[in-house]
Amino acid sequence: MIVTKTREELEIMRRAALMVSKTLAMVAAEIKPGVTTLKLDTMAEEFIRDHGAIPGFKGLYDCPSTLLISPNEEVVHGIPKDVEIKDGDVLSVDCGAIVDGFYGDHAYTFAVGEIPQETQDLLDRTKNSLYLGIEQFRVGNRVGDVGYAIQNYCEGFGYGVVRELVGHGLGRTMHEDPQMPNYGKRGRGKKFIEGMTVAIEPMINLGTKDIKHYPDGWTIKTRDMKPSAHFEHDIAIVDGEPRLLSTFDYIYEVLGITSNEEDPYRWKD
Repeated sequence: MIVTKTREELEIMRRAALMVSKTLAMVAAEIKPGVTTLKLDTMAEEFIRDHGAIPGFKGLYDCPSTLLISPNEEVVHGIPKDVEIKDGDVLSVDCGAIVDGFYGDHAYTFAVGEIPQETQDLLDRTKNSLYLGIEQFRVGNRVGDVGYAIQNYCEGFGYGVVRELVGHGLGRTMHEDPQMPNYGKRGRGKKFIEGMTVAIEPMINLGTKDIKHYPDGWTIKTRDMKPSAHFEHDIAIVDGEPRLLSTFDYIYEVLGITSNEEDPYRWKD
């Protein structure tokens, strides 16, 4: 069942999403060769708690960490470890936070130093596909419209679109209806309605779409061990149109990036 939100609830969800956005920006400032992913996780938990929020992942489904950090061929759900980041890594960082009973859930894939051009293209195009999906998240459209937009764009470059892992509804629980696959057929699936809130999160592989699960019960890697990229936003339908609850602006401020990609979907007070 789809749970719609009131304007007041959306305001709380926006605070939760922005808490995650600010946490990812703090992490962005600390990502460098020699730093361990476990150190980043510790810093993120302290940052979230210091700002009066609760880590959204830690303890959920027995998750042991505040962040899920997935380098290189890891697609998602990498558990932070006492292992140093290296120059040339790409690092998906996924984070959740709870504010006044509502979840924010948000991810960004970082390049560490110089990376191959084909990997940079994967990151850029995966992020582009996120906004193509967001454009379709509006009253009257359906789940398949979002999935088709992402799949059609990414497969046009020969990338693998992961099937087993999907976006999702978001609210008082981390995972609500509907599931939001990154593949699909236009005009199929549940219809979007006013007040819906979802996390759209393309998970796109440089090579095959196939994945494998590792014995830790969490980590998921590409089957061919080629790099993967993952970007995620929280979005609400307000007055029939998609409005971002989360933002990459704080990350871009840290990284010195100028972008207007979010302008069509910015929250309107």
